[in-house]
Amino acid sequence: MRSAKTAEPWTDHGLGPFGPAALKPYSRTRFATDGSALLKIYLGIDPEGRRQREVATAQRAAQWGISVPAVLATGNDETGSWTAFRKVDGTPCSVSTYSAIEEYIGHVVAVSGRLHRPIDGATPGSGWEARRASAVSSAQFLLDQLSPGCRSLPWWTVLWEAIQPIDSHPVVRLHGDLKPDHLLVDGERLHVVDWEASACGPAVLDHTDVVFHLVRDLLYGGVPLGRIPVDLLTRLPFSGPALAWRLLLWLDRRRAQDIDLITVHDVYRLAAEEQAASAYRSFAQTVALLRAAGVPR
Repeated sequence: MRSAKTAEPWTDHGLGPFGPAALKPYSRTRFATDGSALLKIYLGIDPEGRRQREVATAQRAAQWGISVPAVLATGNDETGSWTAFRKVDGTPCSVSTYSAIEEYIGHVVAVSGRLHRPIDGATPGSGWEARRASAVSSAQFLLDQLSPGCRSLPWWTVLWEAIQPIDSHPVVRLHGDLKPDHLLVDGERLHVVDWEASACGPAVLDHTDVVFHLVRDLLYGGVPLGRIPVDLLTRLPFSGPALAWRLLLWLDRRRAQDIDLITVHDVYRLAAEEQAASAYRSFAQTVALLRAAGVPR
């Protein structure tokens, strides 16, 4: 009989053995030694909630024709919250060249086209499950993701007022993290992985998150400001207030002092911008300045 200390419940499902673990900020992943499966153990923030969201969302996405890793087994026990997925073949999207970024943006548009369909009666929130009629608005859903201390900062009122019109956007299903590593290309086929950040809300949230990660990661990777492919980013639906909010969410999760580097003018300039190209250039300039000021990626 296995002891509680060494119990590996996924072996009860005929899974494993698994190789060494690769540690990410919020998960630990291991590949089966025969290459057939991937084991994810959820860490950090709300591991059980993220496990449930990812399993439920991936299974529903598959029903709509999106290629996702099949769930082989999942559980919450003495080892923590975990899910074993069938491994899918494919290479993560690259953003190392202009043409690679163009291809990546094309894949984002394709996935969004399948996901971002208005849902009658849907309300914003984490996951895709139905919520009570008293659920918060889209604007409040975004604001609630910022820490309580942000409400006393000088730019809070500007952001609050700017974000209110987002309530007019239809509520759709969101992947929540469509960065290059989560889109795997296998010949003509595209696999979409890592659904734990799934949510319901305005479609522009998925697109804004793509822009944020791409611009930030290129700049922090040493790409000069003038080489940020703004023309490609304008293929994605745009919202100045959502872009300002995403910048602030990033800083709110960095060092305590980093959020103080953003001024009322910075927030207003981004939120009030009506042209996508101008907004993305302004956003890139702001991120470049924050990097120079020592804000960690």
